[in-house]
Amino acid sequence: MTNALARLLEIAPAPSRPRRKDWGEAERTLAVELPDDYKELIGVYGGSRWDDYLYVLEPDCPNRHYDLLKWTKYQFEDLEDLWEVEKRPAELEAEGSVVIPWATTDNGECLYWLVLPGRQPNEWTVMVNEARGPRWEHHSVSCTQFLASALTGELQSDILSSLFPLAAHEFSRLEAV
Repeated sequence: MTNALARLLEIAPAPSRPRRKDWGEAERTLAVELPDDYKELIGVYGGSRWDDYLYVLEPDCPNRHYDLLKWTKYQFEDLEDLWEVEKRPAELEAEGSVVIPWATTDNGECLYWLVLPGRQPNEWTVMVNEARGPRWEHHSVSCTQFLASALTGELQSDILSSLFPLAAHEFSRLEAV
């Protein structure tokens, strides 16, 4: 268990039933291996909502609105169109650099893994893109470290809502709607 996941367990106890995933199938669909800390996060919490604001995406999520596989497909297409009219963030200038979504917010901000050529999934860091705007932030942490640090207030974002995190944390697992 990562230190970040241990910190999350202090913030919100894990649901009683872990989520089992066919990671091989998800990774074949995405054509990339996913970070171990993310797989562990999903195994413990599943797709989830944190502080009534941040939604962690899950492959084949019971709530179809937060399915990692669908989000990845649509975000890739949307960003390719966006790069035709808007400048790419400097972190994405290197040939072969891409972003893969792993979370979103109720305001529409999107949190991505920054996938750079030659970097292994466990070395991926986090990019945050504002909703309906060109601003991006880069955070040199894993997705689970980002979530834990954002919830404890150690990590600050100029893009995410100033109302996040809540003083009294709220957690819910995403279920079918």
